[in-house]
Formats: sequence, structure tokens, C-alpha cells
Amino acid sequence: QKAAAASAEATALRRLERDIHDGPQQRLIRLSMDLSRARQHVDGDQDVLRAALDEAVSQTQETLDELRALSRGIAPPVLTDRGLPSALAALAVRCTVPVELTVDPELGMPAGRLDAAVETTVYFAVAEALTNIAKHSGAAHCWVSVANGPGRIAVEIVDDGDGGAHLAKGHGLAGLD
Repeated sequence: QKAAAASAEATALRRLERDIHDGPQQRLIRLSMDLSRARQHVDGDQDVLRAALDEAVSQTQETLDELRALSRGIAPPVLTDRGLPSALAALAVRCTVPVELTVDPELGMPAGRLDAAVETTVYFAVAEALTNIAKHSGAAHCWVSVANGPGRIAVEIVDDGDGGAHLAKGHGLAGLD
């Protein structure tokens, strides 16, 4: 069984490597070329400059979309190595909105760790919520609380922003379902 699992993991890693090489890596090369072309026209033809920058922005967005699709469901090393409290603390530090984080300390203990799928789900739900808060809410502060109860985990995310989320406008809120 270990050999089969190792073989499956190696196959998955080769597929991921190929997908990154064929997709985002190629887009980043193109982006670099577009930006180099734009730099050549900074003092010259503004129409060519605008077109090159527009293409660079488009390539950047497409690369981000592709990387998000490729990385969906891949747990970050801090989550697998150190557990949910450490992974959420790392998210909080990277968030551009100050985050007050409260996580049940049991979740960081070996005996208190949740199933890997549950930890990954909580991690990505909090990551998506913090991204949405930073991008859309205008919040000055947010609070994240994760508590472990019998047969359930409770995650509460609150911010002091404007609100006004619309499910139809993007994919972020739908990704939290």
C-alpha cells in the first residue's frame, strides 16, 4: 500500500509540474516579454505602451486564475506540518486588514488535530474570507474565531467593513459554500 501511495503521489506531482510548466509558467514568460516591450515604449508611442500594459494585466489575471485552479485543495506546508492554529496565524499576519485571531488551542495539539480534509476546508474558507474582506469590505479590523465542539467545528469571521456582498458578482462567496 505504501508503494502504491508513493507512486500515486509521484504521478500527481509530475502532473502538477507539467500543468504549471504548460500553463502559468508560460504565461509568466509572456508577461515578462509584454512588460519588456512596454518598458521600451515608456518615452515613445503611448498607444503601443497602453496595449502592452493592457496585455500584461490580462496575462497577470489569467495566470492568477490558472494558479488558483491548480492550487485549489492543496494544503500549505504550515497546515500539514504545524496544524490549523499556526496556519491561520500565518494567514492573519499576511492579511492587509488587522486580524484578531482566536483558535481553540486543542486544535494545535497532536491529539486535538482535526481530520486533514476538515483542516484544509477551514483553512481555505478563512483564507477566502480574509481575501474578500481585504479586497471588498473597506474594513479597518476583522476577527476570526475557530472553536472545536463535540462533532462540529465553529468558524466565525466578522469585520467592521461596509458589507454589500453579492453572490452573482464573483466566485469568492460561492467558494465559501
